[in-house]
Amino acid sequence: MTPSKQHFFVEKLEVGPFPMNSYIFGCNESVRCVVIDPGEDADLIKGAIARHDSQPDAIILTHGHYDHLGAVGAIKKQFNCPILIHEYEQDTLTNPMVNLSGLTGDNLTAPAADRLLRDGEEIAVGRLKLKVLHTPGHSRGSISLYFEQAGILFAGDLIFAGSIGRTDLPGGSFEE
Repeated sequence: MTPSKQHFFVEKLEVGPFPMNSYIFGCNESVRCVVIDPGEDADLIKGAIARHDSQPDAIILTHGHYDHLGAVGAIKKQFNCPILIHEYEQDTLTNPMVNLSGLTGDNLTAPAADRLLRDGEEIAVGRLKLKVLHTPGHSRGSISLYFEQAGILFAGDLIFAGSIGRTDLPGGSFEE
């Protein structure tokens, strides 16, 4: 069965001092959701979850640069949900030099990953599924999440509005 729009919801939130998109993606039937790239503004993200009267099953990071993980700890603490990130990005959560916050003096960390992702895996979100696509280029372990039934792709920083994503940061590769 192909879910119609009424079976799922997506809410985009612009968060952080370097504005980036965080998403709440969920299944209306099961009232389950995932939080994708909770960059900052934990209260804003919690408010979006509450608006959908939903419960997060996971926090998913498309990559581990610090602008994507500022609210990870607060969301995990509030909802006791696992943190998922590609296996190549696991050190970004706990090492400020790897997530690049050490270069700015912010020294941001997050709890360690609970599950390491690989290309082709599926993540259940209630009765829905997101497919993990390993899409390096912005970082070595960048992923995109594909909701095939509606043709929705959460691409992280692989692409920017009107452009490709940055490839000049450590771990980035224009060729990849």
